[in-house]
Amino acid sequence: MKSPGEAAAIPLTGSAQNGTFCPQSKRRYVLIAAILASALGFIDGSVLAIAMPALRVDLGASLAQAQWISNAYALTLSALILAGGAAGDRFGLRRAFVTGIALFVAASLACALAPNPTVLIAFRAIQGIGAAIMVPGSLAIIAKSYPKKERGRAIGIWAAASALTTALGPVLGGFVLSTFGNGIWRAIFAINLPLGLVSIYLLLAKVPADQPTEKRSLDLGGAGLATLAFGALAYGLTAMNAEGGGLIPVPAIVAGAVLLVVFVLYERWQREPMIDLSLFGIKAFAGANLATFFLYFALSANLFYLPMLLIAGWGLSSAEAGFIFLPLSVLIALLSGPVGQWSDRIGPRLPIAGGSLVVAIGFGGLALLTYAGIHNFWTGIFPLMGLMGLGMALVVSPLSTAVMTSVEDKDTGAASGINNAVSRVGGLIAVAAMGSLAAIVYARMTGGVSGIPGFGEPPASGLAANVDAARIAASDWAFAVVAAVTALLCLLSSVIAWFTASGQASPWPQQAAD
Repeated sequence: MKSPGEAAAIPLTGSAQNGTFCPQSKRRYVLIAAILASALGFIDGSVLAIAMPALRVDLGASLAQAQWISNAYALTLSALILAGGAAGDRFGLRRAFVTGIALFVAASLACALAPNPTVLIAFRAIQGIGAAIMVPGSLAIIAKSYPKKERGRAIGIWAAASALTTALGPVLGGFVLSTFGNGIWRAIFAINLPLGLVSIYLLLAKVPADQPTEKRSLDLGGAGLATLAFGALAYGLTAMNAEGGGLIPVPAIVAGAVLLVVFVLYERWQREPMIDLSLFGIKAFAGANLATFFLYFALSANLFYLPMLLIAGWGLSSAEAGFIFLPLSVLIALLSGPVGQWSDRIGPRLPIAGGSLVVAIGFGGLALLTYAGIHNFWTGIFPLMGLMGLGMALVVSPLSTAVMTSVEDKDTGAASGINNAVSRVGGLIAVAAMGSLAAIVYARMTGGVSGIPGFGEPPASGLAANVDAARIAASDWAFAVVAAVTALLCLLSSVIAWFTASGQASPWPQQAAD
């Protein structure tokens, strides 16, 4: 699932901060290609959540397999994104960007043709590798192509187009799913082919090649250890939902924890580490990233499992469910600029703490609504998603400011890259852990009922009325627990921000004026 603060969180590599390689007549092609490439990841992330119930019916996927269809992508993306950003400096931004897009598109085509969940999961992981190269390259190549005086406008156009894609993608995707049936989920991946090919054509035919500027280490050893560590943790947390038993797979979780320690030691030993661990010794930086983890954990869990509840549990159409992403995207697009200026004047502490609290209230409202069994989408769920969107709009820009201003100027690229990776890891762990929690609660609520489908699984036709009632009530309870836990995590994020973020005006406006 895409981080709404992605535009601010993608690191600009060292080469992207100096000069330009692209003549003025060619720059528009760079911008169009970057917008199209960004649309690939944005559409996949949000629309897949809406399509998951249909996909599960069509492929016969279990809840654990549904979790891994999301997490295989998130795992490789979050573990490799820092190495992917370094590839632009080492091999040239255009070359790395095209490679990432090509790999993403090829894997997307394989996903569209996947005959079963296992094959789909495997190619989702390959998609994540392509995205790890493509995502940081999208903004970096714009920054390297445009001179400083034009860069802000170009990035603004890119961000606006990205927000529009994120807002309309789930709505259009939900409409298509409702109109054409379950099998049309494959079109979500197939649409990446024309978008990606146009982007690659523009980059290769219209844009000159840039020269590599830094012989940076890609730290593939660190990336491999991170993949194994987070993969083991995600596997262990996902396996807890098997048969609804709630048994903790201790070996996998222990292995993940040990590998995480090995990764930290390895990074400390590296001369050019993927992650500069010394930055976490800065209170404001560590606090901002901890707040990011909890906030994006909560956001990812709700945006992945709420569509399952609405479509499979309540029987809403995919077209209606697609609107849950709209308030988030629209409010972030409209308010991030003004909120960013406000944060510059007063410091990021109040906007982050206040915004996280508003998100907590929104998720708490979801918990109460579903616990009470109130099935009102337009008068219940949608307004609460609007409240959550308002809270995230208050957080996104100030959180990026808190990260960037907590470190020295020379470390801002590394800091923003780390923060982006932290938000991805938060989403990865959330989908694994909260899915298992939902499955455990659901299984215990339906323990005495036979022939009942699993959590988030659409019911078969002809289901007995008493079984269907038990299924819906258990679904409500399961999601209510998830929403309540994530509300508490957002509250914790608010507290952390209050005690660690700066309450002073940002120095950036003065620097810009100079």
